[in-house]
Amino acid sequence: MDKRERIVRRVARELRDGDYVNLGIGLPTLVANQVPAGIHITLHSENGMLGVGPFPLDADVDPDLINAGKETISETPGCCYFSGADSFAMVRGGHIDLTVLGALEVDQEGNLANWMIPGKMVKGMGGAMDLVAGAKRVIVAMEHTTRDGAPKILPRCGLPLTGQRVVDTIITELAVIKVTPAGLVLQEIASDTTVGAVRKATAAELLVDGEPGRF
Repeated sequence: MDKRERIVRRVARELRDGDYVNLGIGLPTLVANQVPAGIHITLHSENGMLGVGPFPLDADVDPDLINAGKETISETPGCCYFSGADSFAMVRGGHIDLTVLGALEVDQEGNLANWMIPGKMVKGMGGAMDLVAGAKRVIVAMEHTTRDGAPKILPRCGLPLTGQRVVDTIITELAVIKVTPAGLVLQEIASDTTVGAVRKATAAELLVDGEPGRF
């Protein structure tokens, strides 16, 4: 199992039956293919669709069906389409139970930076700022470090923020970390790592109460 698959499988365990869920561009979209048996959710896409299904097989691709990241998607029975204005009204009105987003940086206060790196071309901030402000729960799904091995979980974000104190849970290939008023609580670690290894890969302080669970 590679890093990405491990992350999305663990994120999928956070889905609650009946949830309305928005999956951010990139890694989070893969969660759609890992929904546990017996859990029924409704996936929302910012570009105006409610009832997004798993990624289709090549033979089933419909070029008219895409998500906010311009990836081809499938429909679920009863799905519906609407304007972007209606879609964002759902988000801003607090009707999304959970959003799963990627991140460039997250810090110990639950601040999130995921939309730009200064000096690099940016297409736009997208809907992430609305999602973190409007969704009832925010999960960050990301690799624990950068490609160069630098920590992405920091005492304080250095990049421009998407939202302040908005993240509830951070899930990486190494750990499940809960954001609390007291700080970052290490709840679970991967089956092939150690608490020491997770601490080494994390710049922010991690609080550990007893033996973390495994995933």
